[in-house]
Amino acid sequence: MTGRSYEILVVDDGSTDDTEAVARRYPEVRVLRQIPNQGKGAAVRRGMLEARGQWVLFSDADLSTPIDELDKLLAAAREKRAAIAIASRGLWQAKIEVSQPLYRVLMGKIYNLMLQAILLPGIWDSQCGFKLFERSAAREVFGRTELPGFGFDAESLYIARRLGYRLVEVPIRWRNDPDTKVSAWRDSLRMFLELWRIRRLHRALRPLAPSPRDLPD
Repeated sequence: MTGRSYEILVVDDGSTDDTEAVARRYPEVRVLRQIPNQGKGAAVRRGMLEARGQWVLFSDADLSTPIDELDKLLAAAREKRAAIAIASRGLWQAKIEVSQPLYRVLMGKIYNLMLQAILLPGIWDSQCGFKLFERSAAREVFGRTELPGFGFDAESLYIARRLGYRLVEVPIRWRNDPDTKVSAWRDSLRMFLELWRIRRLHRALRPLAPSPRDLPD
């Protein structure tokens, strides 16, 4: 990140702790407050649409993927002339420093098999909360997302593919946060059911006219 200009947005999605107050201590941080809580998908959508940089990254606040992994995503996007680079724990080159409990790993693998069968063949990890979009792609994609919850990851990637954007999946370092608020059962079931809804909502999308970055080599 050295030598680059940047902005930091924190989307506080109706939190009841000191998130907003802590974030406002830093003058370089722009805080976007949502009241009441609207869901992770809604929070990410707002941040991605309000960001002003040439490249827009969203990251989980727990930094399970270290922020310096951004350099890998940016390098891969430029090398492959891709508009979107996504962090992946599913590629063999990924380095999992602290793994999830076995039942979460198995549920994630089952979800990914269904995801590939229904929406996104060839994507090995749609749910890692660390994704980089070129600004125009971010606005086109997140201007169309509708799901307010955790299904937004799969929805945004499906929309991106329907619009014709090139995606690259990048292996990263990752550490499980044992304090995750994601329910292994309730949220996973909802995400399974949303796969079919995503396809129904967006299957009529057609590719946009390609930009030079998205043209084949």
